Amino acid sequence: MRIYKAVVLLFILLQINSYTPHAEHIVNAQEWYTYDRMREDLKLLKRKYREEMDIELVGKSEFGQPIWAAKIGRGKSNIIILGGHHGREWLTTSLVMTKLEYYLKAYNSHQQIFGYDSALLDEVSIWFIPMVNPDGIRIQQEGIGFLPQYYQKRLIKMNENNSDFDRWKANGEGIDLNRQYPAGWESIKEKTSTPSYQYYKGKFPMQAKEVRAVVTFTREVQPLMAVTYHSSGRVLYWYFKNDHAVVKRDKKIADQLSKITGYSLDQPEEHAVGGGFSDWFVSEFKRPSFTPEISYFVEDTNPPLSVFQEEWNRNKKVGIYLAAKSKNLFMTSNFPSNNEEE
Repeated sequence: MRIYKAVVLLFILLQINSYTPHAEHIVNAQEWYTYDRMREDLKLLKRKYREEMDIELVGKSEFGQPIWAAKIGRGKSNIIILGGHHGREWLTTSLVMTKLEYYLKAYNSHQQIFGYDSALLDEVSIWFIPMVNPDGIRIQQEGIGFLPQYYQKRLIKMNENNSDFDRWKANGEGIDLNRQYPAGWESIKEKTSTPSYQYYKGKFPMQAKEVRAVVTFTREVQPLMAVTYHSSGRVLYWYFKNDHAVVKRDKKIADQLSKITGYSLDQPEEHAVGGGFSDWFVSEFKRPSFTPEISYFVEDTNPPLSVFQEEWNRNKKVGIYLAAKSKNLFMTSNFPSNNEEE
């Protein structure tokens, strides 16, 4: 597996020289952010920041599209930030990619990242997986014309015989990826028992290739903390069914994240249904994981591009803040108090 990843990475590096940035900023979050755009931006960023950035293949989607991870920093410890679990939530990919570029620029020039010394990344690296679900995002953005006729018929059936895929949330097999992780999977109350544009949890946990790839990668890199972005509603999920000490620890960090983002904290017992990445991460590693829902509430579609700037301002500090908290919490004996500055 490692040899295969090394070959893929060498292929990327050979391709990089054919790309040249056309503007100061590579990532453009003011456009519909596609899988192809993300892939090209990763190449451009690697070309610009060769020493500060690593790219690794996480795995492949059901349709065979590579799922990529990018790392900033030289620290042996790390945190992980994910986006794009759901087809209609590609604005989270825009957010994660913008964060990646901003942090890279600051790290490269030895500048502060929103009040934190960027040298922190020499101790705690950050892994970014910007798009977990490339198939679902492509379906939502483009429709199904790129697929064979027989597969188009299957997807139209999953979409309740609707040819408009604006609301598509699932992966290419009609599985909701954030209902696929092992923790609490059995207890999820099924809203549908067959593949669908949303809510189908699958026949068994980790059935989806995308989820198996993310789980394997996460176990390899062993993050100290995790953030997985979704949309919409400007709420912060932070809790799964853990012991009192874990809940107390995570609540302190969630309170600070709520102050930073302006998102309200979810009431724990109400939505701790299981099956999500954060549910699994907290259960497996006993380490904090948070799920921010960006944008004001939009029903069954993608948030508009017009909300991006506000969501960036709310979330730009989240990654570096959690890297600092991870160092404080797991690499020293001290735990930050509620009175500690953000």
